[in-house]
Amino acid sequence: MEEEIKNPETETPDNETTDTPTTDNLSTDTPADTETTTNAEPTPEKEEKKSFFGRKNRKEDQYKELNEKYLELEKQKKELNDKFLLLYSEFDNYKKRTNKEKLEMMGTASEKVIVALLPVIDDFERAIKANEKLEDIQVIKDGFNIIYNKLMGLLKRFDVSEIPAKGEEFNTDFHEAVTHFPASTEEEKGKVIDVTEKGYKIKDKVIRYAKVVVGQ
Repeated sequence: MEEEIKNPETETPDNETTDTPTTDNLSTDTPADTETTTNAEPTPEKEEKKSFFGRKNRKEDQYKELNEKYLELEKQKKELNDKFLLLYSEFDNYKKRTNKEKLEMMGTASEKVIVALLPVIDDFERAIKANEKLEDIQVIKDGFNIIYNKLMGLLKRFDVSEIPAKGEEFNTDFHEAVTHFPASTEEEKGKVIDVTEKGYKIKDKVIRYAKVVVGQ
């Protein structure tokens, strides 16, 4: 047998391994696919930064909105306060003006009454002077009656009228009981049987209650 001649240049030593890279036929990922996957899924650190700045921006927007509402409410408060002060001043001036007008009206009314009473006073003075030498009692009585009727006419001009009392049912709106007295009949019970002081009213307003004796 002829021995096989080995070429040292073409023969690969047994202890040397080839540098040819081996690939896993089962793997389907390519470098491009790996890079795409990396870009599509952000890292937890980037997510945390994004979430932090998002919350910060929302808080700033909320603060800005609340600050605007606060300024608007302050503006409304100032406007309402100004209106209140204006109304209070107007009401205070109105109250002072009406009080002054009431005092003036009362003074005017008193003046009218006094001026109207002056002629009656003049009549009394003339009657007193004439009665110094007068001996006829009837003339004196007639003079007093004339003056009395003149005074009652004056009161009537000012809507002053006497409150009915004697024989009327006792009414606390018009009468003031000074005492009670046994009634002589059943009809007099609860009624005014005597008047100790007449009462008067101006229109429907009582200015003096009638002091009466009530039967019981």
